[in-house]
Amino acid sequence: MEKLTFYAVSAPEKLDRIGAYLAERLSRDVVRHRYGYVVIAMEALDQLLMACHSQSIKPFVESFLHMVAKLLESREPDLQVLGTNSFVKFANIEEDTPSYHRRYDFFVSQFSAMCHSTHEDPETRTRIRVAGIKGLQGVVRKTVNDELQAIIWEPQHMDKLIPSMLFNMQDSEDLDRAGHPSTPSGTGQDGEENPAALAESCFRELLGRAAYGNMNNAVRPVLVHLDNHHLWDPNEFAVSCFRIIMYSIQAQHSHHVIQQVLNHLDTHNKTTPRVRAGIVQVLLETVAIAAKGSVGPTVLEVFNTLLKHLRMSVDFELGESSRRNSSTSVSSGRGKESEERIVQNAIIQTIGFFGGNLPDYQRAEVMMFIMGKVPVYGTPCHTLDTGTKRIQTMLLSSLIMVTSGFKSKSMAAALPPPFLDPLFSISLMEDSELRQLVLEILHNIIDRHDNRAKLRGIRIIPNVAALKIKREKISKQDVAFMKKHGQQLYRHIYLGCKEEDNVHKNFELLFTTLAILTIELANEEVVIDLIRLAIALQDMALANEENMPMFIRCGIMALVAAYLNFLSQMIANPPFCQHVSKVIELRNMDAPYLLPEHIFRDKCPLPESLDKEDRLLYFQTSDMAECLAGPGYNAERLSIPYVPQVTDEDRLTRRKSFVDTISLQVDIMSNSLPDKVGDKDWTQIKRK
Repeated sequence: MEKLTFYAVSAPEKLDRIGAYLAERLSRDVVRHRYGYVVIAMEALDQLLMACHSQSIKPFVESFLHMVAKLLESREPDLQVLGTNSFVKFANIEEDTPSYHRRYDFFVSQFSAMCHSTHEDPETRTRIRVAGIKGLQGVVRKTVNDELQAIIWEPQHMDKLIPSMLFNMQDSEDLDRAGHPSTPSGTGQDGEENPAALAESCFRELLGRAAYGNMNNAVRPVLVHLDNHHLWDPNEFAVSCFRIIMYSIQAQHSHHVIQQVLNHLDTHNKTTPRVRAGIVQVLLETVAIAAKGSVGPTVLEVFNTLLKHLRMSVDFELGESSRRNSSTSVSSGRGKESEERIVQNAIIQTIGFFGGNLPDYQRAEVMMFIMGKVPVYGTPCHTLDTGTKRIQTMLLSSLIMVTSGFKSKSMAAALPPPFLDPLFSISLMEDSELRQLVLEILHNIIDRHDNRAKLRGIRIIPNVAALKIKREKISKQDVAFMKKHGQQLYRHIYLGCKEEDNVHKNFELLFTTLAILTIELANEEVVIDLIRLAIALQDMALANEENMPMFIRCGIMALVAAYLNFLSQMIANPPFCQHVSKVIELRNMDAPYLLPEHIFRDKCPLPESLDKEDRLLYFQTSDMAECLAGPGYNAERLSIPYVPQVTDEDRLTRRKSFVDTISLQVDIMSNSLPDKVGDKDWTQIKRK
């Protein structure tokens, strides 16, 4: 062998004849099953290949590859492994000049077939599969760096290469599930000869080398494989595949993968809920990994697709429940309905996670985008049917997740009218759960210093200073925001308090809203407005012109007490604090049901009526005006009763409570009507 190598190196022009001769001998020996000679010939070819790197090696390589192909074609596992090992050695050689005419189609097909070996002996089967994977790895290494070999990325090759790797990776998952060790028996080597581990490393290598234009061809076969083998439900393998993909590709190609999964979700819009949920969860994984990098122009498209599927899922669910009502099979319908909930929760989670990882400027865009999809009054859906309510609940839940942790420098940027108006429209709906969601969204946006946790639960806080509330001086932009939108905020708090279906949680959230407004947006003028609002709420509960349930009236009283106790300590005005403490003390003795600690406790005894004459149990405007008469506060404004603005929404919602409110306001407001209400409309309102 040494002499032959010396001869070939000294006379490289003879290489092709040497190769042809060895190839002829090897062919003959393969046919005659003289495997000892085959091994010798192949070793000779290997050593010559490793030793000679001259220009004239090209023809020799042709003979060499021809012989490797001969070995791979044989049915003998030992020869297949021998051929593969030789090919891998060749793949690791860097050639000086690219090869214009060499093709690897045969090798891709043959190695892929070996990856799927079904040999009856498990040990032999593992050897053949390992050889197949190594062979494919060799083809990838040989071709991906050679620009003339970009053909490897074509679909006909990718459709063989990728499923072969996934098949072996999946095999390991199956073994793991069955409780067997993932390293097949008889290999004796630490994981290196494990087909699954090898296939995964080959898969990673291939994806790591994928360029921008090849991304789609690399991901599509993965999706097809998962479809064909029903791997979306359960979807552990699908999730692990896409984790590998996302961590292997170059970060700037992430949006390509997300796009592919979104398109795939579209093609599966009529499949079973569990399959759709499986795809959405895979999307969540890909988004979770990509969100920190470049998500590219697909942001709104991701949300658009997800919201479309959310709507479809709700429609399917409602279709199922109406069909269930008309048929007898109750149990199967319920199962289907709860499965649709799985899809919906997966979509909400994905929207929330994706939105939560976006930079603030993109997040604001997404908030507007989602808000635009929420059906509100004024659109054709006047009636709150089950479907509309489900969609609203879902979209508001996703908005809560998107707005969580959102920190905007100015309120005007975070709450522009196209976002604020529809949000407030929902806060007027006769559904306590929807109103809770709206308040939570407002908390997420307004609470920029994370004070909410300290304020949790409606209660009389004995020492507000001990809470160590973080706050900054209110900025000019925020002062302007409150001048423009303050009345709108107060109005929705006022109307939200008197809803008959309010529960403990609604009052808790209303208290937190008032407290956060005080911390984040209150200057002297706003403080006076908030006190006027509190007095108006107290008066409303006392006058009870709308025949509210006693629980709601006491709840409003408790809310006012908790808030004025908080406010008096926040503005650090001792006389004001004293007045508030005095009222609370008297209530503790004579009317505990007017305090949050009592009224929101289970089975709290309710009074028959509220005694208006017992002035000491209520907060008095004149006393508070006296306390605030010093510098800074325009205490005279306290004597002007707070009246909520009238807007178009009142007519759109067509609700009794608004008509009552409006009729009370006719005289007060006749001089300062909003522009939007025409004379004709006003006459109608008066008539009502």
